[in-house]
Amino acid sequence: MYCLGIEGTAHTVGVGIVDGKGNVLANELEMYRPAEGGIHPREAANHHAERLVPLVRQAIDRSGLKFKDIGLVCFSKGPGLGPCLRTVATGARALSLSLNVPIVGVNHCISHLEIGRIKTEAQDPVLLYASGGNTQVIAFANGRYRIFGETLDIGIGNMLDKLGREIGLGYYAGPKIEKAAAQGSKLLDLPYSVKGMDMAFSGILTAAVAHRNKGESIEDICFSIQETCFAMLTEVTERAMAHVEKGEVLLGGGVVQNKRLQRMVQEMAEARGARMFVPDRTLCMDNGAMIAWTGLVMHEAGIEHPMETTTVDQRFRTDQVEVTWR
Repeated sequence: MYCLGIEGTAHTVGVGIVDGKGNVLANELEMYRPAEGGIHPREAANHHAERLVPLVRQAIDRSGLKFKDIGLVCFSKGPGLGPCLRTVATGARALSLSLNVPIVGVNHCISHLEIGRIKTEAQDPVLLYASGGNTQVIAFANGRYRIFGETLDIGIGNMLDKLGREIGLGYYAGPKIEKAAAQGSKLLDLPYSVKGMDMAFSGILTAAVAHRNKGESIEDICFSIQETCFAMLTEVTERAMAHVEKGEVLLGGGVVQNKRLQRMVQEMAEARGARMFVPDRTLCMDNGAMIAWTGLVMHEAGIEHPMETTTVDQRFRTDQVEVTWR
């Protein structure tokens, strides 16, 4: 079976097509980039509405398939920004009805883990999921993907983007911060906000901006932010691995493309005698292929959503999903 998946939880709208073996036949996406400031949900939704149909056509062309070959349509049910979620859900419903094929709503966070499992050698990993709106440490236990640690305020990616705007690096600042951090060397005093198994990032942001106002260099601020925040992520991930006794760690989400974060987690894994896995960068960022694959796995396990149940859920928790396919 060929499955088409539509992603649209935040700034990225994506359409992916996969086959029954997890081969990605197409993975088209476009990111909404505001002229200034952060994401405005309605403007992002308008962007997605304009780009969704062309991306569907591009994905079909890229895959070499025809619309009649698609046997399942999936969409990102949540969590995410309401207007964006509703836009892609509407598009998925329309496509499902026009093709007369089943439809499945997918938890966005779980899709990062499932695409990592099929595209790497990871079998039963702890997932460090670090993206714009989400920061969670997830592992499978007792029939569900359980959250063993998460942010208490904002996602690590949102914090980095906010910092970028405050210190003049602009929006979508993660890659710029990584580049600047490579030129820094002075470790500035920032709060190390690990609370049990959870983390908080807003106070770190405030402290970093205060250092900039005192004249510290952008390079040293970026260096310090990475060293502090990534150490927090690595610590919580290691304790989760110890708790659930798993010997694999999988990275997912846009922020995990950062090479410094990868090195820190790799060193931790090696010290534990464990293995680290990172999917291709195009599968770390938000994308339609991960939605398509997860929906296909769910469908093959007998999950199908009647049209009247294809509502979205902005606060769709990872651990709300009963994982019947494992």
